[in-house]
Amino acid sequence: MFILSRQAQTALIVLGLTVPFSAQSQESAHGHGLDHGQRQSDHANAAAPASPYAGQQGRSIKSLSADDISELQKGGGWGMAKAAELNGIPGPAHLLELADDISLSADQKAAIVALYEQMKKDAIKEGANLIAAERALDDAFKVGGLTEPVLKALLQAIADRQSRLRFIHLATHLKTPAILSPAQIERYNKLRGYDG
Repeated sequence: MFILSRQAQTALIVLGLTVPFSAQSQESAHGHGLDHGQRQSDHANAAAPASPYAGQQGRSIKSLSADDISELQKGGGWGMAKAAELNGIPGPAHLLELADDISLSADQKAAIVALYEQMKKDAIKEGANLIAAERALDDAFKVGGLTEPVLKALLQAIADRQSRLRFIHLATHLKTPAILSPAQIERYNKLRGYDG
């Protein structure tokens, strides 16, 4: 018979692990004999609250929401350029939204449109690659039999695609200051709420 101390049982429960015990071994280990109905009732009362992931098991790719997939498919920023944006290096999409407010010239606007279109094209392509890599990981867990080396390779593929996608967005931000005047950058940051 396998008998655990009360402390070991508590630790396993806290960790969410279970170990099969016979009712007889539990009762003899603790010197008390609860009836079967009482043990079931106590177990039901100790049930853990629902996971914050509850409901997400129906996603087509478990690690990506429908909004995430949509953002990646349209070449959106997906928050990947915050390091540039929040350090005062404007992005082309928001520059175009604020074109009149920061007095972009026709030449500046044309240059920013060209940057934006290339970024979007590249981001859509790399976003599709990232979605495919996340789907491969999801499928591998769904099918079962996943080994650590295969898992490592799948995760590396995802990391590579995330890195490339982030590079596309951040590298585009790097190009905008050469197109703008310092006053326009200052105005942009003020309008975006980054001035203090």
